[in-house]
Amino acid sequence: MRTLGVDLGRVRIGLAVADEILRTARAVTTVVRRGEAEDLAAIAEVARDYEVTRAVVGLPLNMDGTEGPSARLARGFAPRLEAALGVPVELFDERLSSFEAESRLRARGLSAREQRGQVDAEAAAVILQGWLDRRAP
Repeated sequence: MRTLGVDLGRVRIGLAVADEILRTARAVTTVVRRGEAEDLAAIAEVARDYEVTRAVVGLPLNMDGTEGPSARLARGFAPRLEAALGVPVELFDERLSSFEAESRLRARGLSAREQRGQVDAEAAAVILQGWLDRRAP
């Protein structure tokens, strides 16, 4: 079974994939937002290519656990993504995922400019890895 990780941003959507047997998430691509129909179609294409059986959307909670506008955006997007993909979609707390993604990319020697095109997909991998780790027996 493969799972798609989604880091939903206002400008870009990061995507990652994990094979649940290997239990390791990896960044796949970043979709530049063009409108919801186009965004869903682009995500669905990646989901088909990787034959995913579920998706996990990052839920950007505030540090105190409350929900702000971005969390409401993710909550609204998740059911539409589920309908577009035809697979179950779960929400997962993504606090500090972008910070962790930037840290990982810096550790690989990427400059801030080089990170810009990769941080969203890497954040999706951080979210997805957290979800996998939480499900570990």
